[in-house]
Amino acid sequence: MIEASKMVVERGGNTVLNQLDLSLGPKQILALIGGNGAGKSTTILALLGLIPLAGGDAQVLGKSVRSGADSIRAQTGYLPEQAALYDHLSASENAAYFLSLAGVETSAASIEDAFVRVDLPKRAWDARASTFSKGMRQKVAIATCLLRETPLILFDEPTSGLDPAAIDDFHRLIENLREGGTSVLMVTHDLFGASETADKILLLSQGRRVGDFDRGSDGFDSGAIRAAFSAANEVA
Repeated sequence: MIEASKMVVERGGNTVLNQLDLSLGPKQILALIGGNGAGKSTTILALLGLIPLAGGDAQVLGKSVRSGADSIRAQTGYLPEQAALYDHLSASENAAYFLSLAGVETSAASIEDAFVRVDLPKRAWDARASTFSKGMRQKVAIATCLLRETPLILFDEPTSGLDPAAIDDFHRLIENLREGGTSVLMVTHDLFGASETADKILLLSQGRRVGDFDRGSDGFDSGAIRAAFSAANEVA
């Protein structure tokens, strides 16, 4: 699904990604963790071809981000940290509009089913987005992303603004996506959530891959992850 080799991204004269390698297979969840400025969000933008590579390359769904970015974006779901909705439209209208921009035909019933999956309160379905909390806006965006039914979804801090119950619901949701055949790359600060759901965790610091953890039969070595995270932040 994703195979990146020695990716380099430079912005404003600074090296943001430095020789970064990563891979994501079918029906896998990969979590990218790290402190602020580690390069996590930049990694997602580079994989979508939204910022250029200064070195290396990445194949996403079999296409190079250098030459096939439009095709990659057409087949990949993406949820940024700040969900962009039109405040004067309802949740249902926002979902329908963004899906139409993506060329996805859907029905009102399908949109409502997606809202149920993400636990968006029914009272919000026809309410204006201007009245929504950050968590509710996030749920609308996640539901819209799911309705695209892409084989790969990239989430940037998807649980930001969600309450603990909603975070648990989200983790169950992406586990169900994996079981249904979707691969997920998730940027997160939530070490516990990453350990609960991911198949693999990569730790980034200053644009470099400094930790690589695989789920074992007993889960992850959470102590090792926390120690590596703390050490990376001290260096940064």
